[in-house]
Amino acid sequence: MLWKYSTLLPLVVFLVVGFEFVINRPCNDELGFGLLLFGSEEIERLKLRALEGYGEEIWGLSFCVVVDLGAGAASNMAGSGKHGSKNVGMHVCTVYGMALCAPENLPLKTLPFCDALHSLRSNLNDPNNVLQSWDPTLVNPCTWFHVTCNNDNSVIRVDLGNAALSGQLVPQLGQLKNLQYLELYSNNISGPIPGDLGNLTNLVSLDLYLNSFTGPIPDTLGKLSKLRFLDLSNNHLSGVVPDNGSFSLFTPISFANNLALCGPVTGHPCPGSPPFSPPPPFVPSPPVSTPGGISATGAIAGGVAAGAALLFAVPALAFAWWRRRKPQEFFFDVPAEEDPEVHLGQLKRFSLRELQVATDSFSNKNILGRGGFGKVYKGRLADGSLVAVKRLKEERTPGGELQFQTEVEMISMAVHRNLLRLRGFCMTPTERLLVYPYMANGSVASCLRERPPSQPPLDWPTRKRIALGSARGLSYLHDHCDPKIIHRDVKAANILLDEEFEAVVGDFGLAKLMDYKDTHVTTAVRGTIGHIAPEYLSTGKSSEKTDVFGYGIMLLELITGQRAFDLARLANDDDVMLLDWVKGLLKVKKLEMLVDPDLQNKYVGAEVEQLIQVALLCTQGTPTERPKMSEVVRMLEGDGLAERWDEWQKVEVLRQEVELAPHPNSDWIVDSTENLHAVELSGPR
Repeated sequence: MLWKYSTLLPLVVFLVVGFEFVINRPCNDELGFGLLLFGSEEIERLKLRALEGYGEEIWGLSFCVVVDLGAGAASNMAGSGKHGSKNVGMHVCTVYGMALCAPENLPLKTLPFCDALHSLRSNLNDPNNVLQSWDPTLVNPCTWFHVTCNNDNSVIRVDLGNAALSGQLVPQLGQLKNLQYLELYSNNISGPIPGDLGNLTNLVSLDLYLNSFTGPIPDTLGKLSKLRFLDLSNNHLSGVVPDNGSFSLFTPISFANNLALCGPVTGHPCPGSPPFSPPPPFVPSPPVSTPGGISATGAIAGGVAAGAALLFAVPALAFAWWRRRKPQEFFFDVPAEEDPEVHLGQLKRFSLRELQVATDSFSNKNILGRGGFGKVYKGRLADGSLVAVKRLKEERTPGGELQFQTEVEMISMAVHRNLLRLRGFCMTPTERLLVYPYMANGSVASCLRERPPSQPPLDWPTRKRIALGSARGLSYLHDHCDPKIIHRDVKAANILLDEEFEAVVGDFGLAKLMDYKDTHVTTAVRGTIGHIAPEYLSTGKSSEKTDVFGYGIMLLELITGQRAFDLARLANDDDVMLLDWVKGLLKVKKLEMLVDPDLQNKYVGAEVEQLIQVALLCTQGTPTERPKMSEVVRMLEGDGLAERWDEWQKVEVLRQEVELAPHPNSDWIVDSTENLHAVELSGPR
């Protein structure tokens, strides 16, 4: 048996002989070999350091061997530096009572991004234990809730919106060099916005909406060249809104309801600066008389009038002749008129001619899809960028231009990484068109059911990301838009996928907008069979809970790969409605038959159960029993699903007992969807 440990003999000799040397002499530039003694946690930390790019230099040794004594035996080498590494200051410290060499200026216990998140956690009050998973003993933050990492284990997203947090932010957040999304909206975080956030050079979205931040807006945020979404509204910020760098991209809505802010973008002049005023009105100069008694102004006016008449007469005659000869569909553009009451900020107003050229006169070969609102065409603008042009098919009514512009403005203000960004619009007396970025990967529906053989199916991790991303987008429409936007047609075909297969909710805002306090009653039900909530279908009343129902059906599409309404299921004596089909299979405990065969059993069963639970909670018959989209987001992130599911099961048991009891009236109308036995699905694991 001793031969098994013979490989440890040189280590023991070195340890005995060199222990006194290591204890009494700090590591220095001349030390060419260092023995580092670790427990298993320290080895994991070293591995993570290597992933972050520190493995070659932080130890300051030409070559480092890592030995795991915490497990009772020598392990394989977990990492090593390269010869020629630059030394740093070293000192002697101990781990598990053993001496080792460690960097003087970099604590052994954490990585920089761990330091930043640990500091944030310790600086925030968390009454609901949202940060419970942020365990300092777990080195890898990629396992924490509300933290997202990329494939290199770098933190790219921190989402703590609507979490009832208070306290202050910490400057260490500026160490998260790869962070792309920082979302802290709807909390009670106070104090200043750290200027160190200007070091987050990869930041795309900064959402601090509805907190209690005070002080000035750091001008260092102007250095964030990749920043595309900024919401500092509804805080207590003060001072001048900076106008440098990326600040030029943002409109007043990014800074609204900060009463002490001033500057041109807010419309409030700063103390000591001249008030904003419109340009002086044009005053014509007095006419200059000519020797013949006719003023020069009059002569010019007469010439202009005659020229204008000729200018308009010739094209009009030519157009009439052309139209008589070519009676097919045509487009006639008119000069865009500026509306002084509508300010569309950074939104571009395209001419119809631009979009005709981009889409090859709306050629059928460029049709990307058809929907309830019109056809969508692929186009290429003059700058080479690809766009999707939605040509609305609604009939035009006189005086509808201002309403259209107002609704376009509202849509353009809904900016979130999981919402399809409106790039521009076009409006003529006969046409209404919306211009969006082109989504290269199509829609969730096309990826599930219409993908070419060469395209791999959506894998399970991607489907989970789509579920969470689309939920976040809908939550933003409901909770962060004023007035809130009800989608009214949430389905897999309206969830688009960008280059990274991130979910982007499309077609929002095309239905009527509703105000915070009013229940919107529509003249016609908009939606798709199988996705329409029962109360919307029967009463025409839509609300946020209408979208929640549609989202639940979309989740089932993601899991099963099937259509929400499919007559082909009748061939197997199955239900045509996806929701009824799913409930039927769960009733006979055939969960495995629900999952899309394209996944080829490469999924986590517990996660499938959790998504089905969320879907069933979202598709309850009574709107008030469905969760809000913000609650759906939290459940998908692992917060509160178990409690909500247990509560639902208890209600279902009582409901089934009532339905099984004899009733004097046997002619009651029962919901077409079957009730699910409360024991069919286990709780979240």
